[in-house]
Amino acid sequence: MLLCKIMVSQADDVAGIISWHGLEYLGPELDAMKAVADAYSRRSLKLFEIALCNFKSRLDEDPIVQRHLSSLYDTLIEQNLCRLIEPFPRVEIANIAELIELPADHVVKKLSQMILDKKFAGTLDQGAGCLVIFEDPKRDVIYPATLETISSMGKVVDSLFIRSSKIMV
Repeated sequence: MLLCKIMVSQADDVAGIISWHGLEYLGPELDAMKAVADAYSRRSLKLFEIALCNFKSRLDEDPIVQRHLSSLYDTLIEQNLCRLIEPFPRVEIANIAELIELPADHVVKKLSQMILDKKFAGTLDQGAGCLVIFEDPKRDVIYPATLETISSMGKVVDSLFIRSSKIMV
């Protein structure tokens, strides 16, 4: 239940659940979930990695928990990268890697995955070692309105066809 709360971005609820229901289950497993929830609520990769190292034997036993923690780690990296690059139109990859304290090749791989997943619009200029972030494209309101008009016209034509066929008979 604690891992579910963390996965749905309600990591702050974990402390309350532990104090309310967890007194009978005190132990290293509960401490591990508490450390992971604390790291996730603080959005700290360093604390998350420390929690994974400190409670490695408890968290690596179950493959399902391990997979969910891997997903949480990826989400945490994405959140931190988005927070770092948000105010800039162009950022050096080496600077991002230094700020987030990860290897540059890992950051490049994650940024390219985020671009492909459309988490943000941008491109990697590997020659210059930069990430170029595009402005959000303005949404075209004419195209959906045109499609709606054409659809309505199709319904009108179908209705007129049905009426004309009744008159002809």
